[in-house]
Amino acid sequence: MPTAIIADDERLMREQLKLRLQQVWPELDIIGEAKNGESAIAMVEALRPDFSFLDIRMPGKSGLEAAAIIGAQSHIVFITAFDQYAVEAFERGAIDYVLKPADTERLKLTVERLKSRLNTTGPDLRLLLAELAKSTVPAPSKTYLQWIQASIGQELRLIPVEDVLFFHADDKYTRVQTASYEALIRKSVRDLSAELDPDLFWQIHRATLVNVRAINGVARDLRGRHQVLIKGLTEKLEVSRSYLHLFKQM
Repeated sequence: MPTAIIADDERLMREQLKLRLQQVWPELDIIGEAKNGESAIAMVEALRPDFSFLDIRMPGKSGLEAAAIIGAQSHIVFITAFDQYAVEAFERGAIDYVLKPADTERLKLTVERLKSRLNTTGPDLRLLLAELAKSTVPAPSKTYLQWIQASIGQELRLIPVEDVLFFHADDKYTRVQTASYEALIRKSVRDLSAELDPDLFWQIHRATLVNVRAINGVARDLRGRHQVLIKGLTEKLEVSRSYLHLFKQM
């Protein structure tokens, strides 16, 4: 039975990739999970997995740095959310990769390629890693929340934060609104505001965070209260007086 480890500093991404792999490759045994490069290296040395799924951006040692140390001990599969230029570098170097978030159909193609390489020697990583390093950009000094795991009925869905138009707290839940659907999470607006990029999400009310890119304008109602207009929606979001300064230049 083929074996693998998954290394990603985002727990939700590890869980999602593990679930998708179980769906498309049930024979693959995930024997370990790591949340940084150092742990991945130690895990490979101890467990000797056939495959190592490494997120490129991790605290401490990155996936690229971990791959250089792991070398030929395990076949490397990079987990990436990078743009097309980096993906082209993967393709030219014949390095296997998984795009975030893991798509089932795309993952099937990766799995077929991995199966064909199970008993073969992987590519020389030294030159390929140098090329990939040129295609990537340094990680920001602070890592902000990238994904939201939310409930839609009985279904759990992983939502990229850039797809969220706004968050609005209501009783025990916080509503997650996208252009096409709404979902619920149990995280407070206060916690979200500390984890989201402040340049992307503005807090406009004690119960509301709004995606700056989704703002269509600001209007006043008949009572003189300011309200944010959201692109593609008829719904308007109230702005507290303490947050009006955000819109002075609009």
